[in-house]
Amino acid sequence: MKLISWNVNGLRACAKKGFPEFFQEMDADLFAIQETKMQPEQLDDSLKFDGYYRYMNSAERKGYSGTLVYAKKEPLSVSYDIDGDETKEGRVITLEYPSFWFVCAYVPNSKEGLLRLPYRMEWENYLLAHLKKLDALKPVIYTGDLNVAHEEIDIRNPDTNHQSAGFSDEERQKFTELLSNGFTDTFRTLYPDTVKYSWWSYRFKAREKNIGWRIDYFVVSDRLKQVVKDSVIYDQVQGSDHCPIGLEIDVPE
Repeated sequence: MKLISWNVNGLRACAKKGFPEFFQEMDADLFAIQETKMQPEQLDDSLKFDGYYRYMNSAERKGYSGTLVYAKKEPLSVSYDIDGDETKEGRVITLEYPSFWFVCAYVPNSKEGLLRLPYRMEWENYLLAHLKKLDALKPVIYTGDLNVAHEEIDIRNPDTNHQSAGFSDEERQKFTELLSNGFTDTFRTLYPDTVKYSWWSYRFKAREKNIGWRIDYFVVSDRLKQVVKDSVIYDQVQGSDHCPIGLEIDVPE
């Protein structure tokens, strides 16, 4: 199976910057999107691809957040959001297949000055409970913009960003806690010393200078580690301040 995930930072804007072409080129079995910034009625024909089912979770606030999953094969079930989170920001979609769960998430940003860190910590607890509940039934593939650079290798300037949103001790510890509960960061496991980023600020020519962060992930249940074939960061693909990421995995649909 080929799986793709991309924070598009506005799907309609990304659609004008090569998204449909990249989508068709990838021919993914599952394609997860974060930060759609749109409502279902705004999904026009140019974003309705033949051969795919679509599952969309939009925020109540228009032009904000939102997730979407395109799937070649119809899932057994689909659920939206996670127990405990009442914010209605359209952050999670869970698809059930016979041999695994697929979870797409857009994890909340803690904001400048870590103003939203208390909510982020609470949300992380809800999310971990959700993943553990699923994992008790069948293995999980969890992907999305997780809004955290876990280790110093995952950020260009760790020293000057300590306690910045996305690199605070608290957020990094939550990711460590996730991994300690039976989950694997696929890219870092396969490439322990590789420096690659998935997000660059639009300011200061950050992408041109490769001043980036790795904050987009494919995480799998530990028992799927042996069937992961590759974990890819498509850092040459433009269209958003994030680049797409991919997972190749031998798991039956």
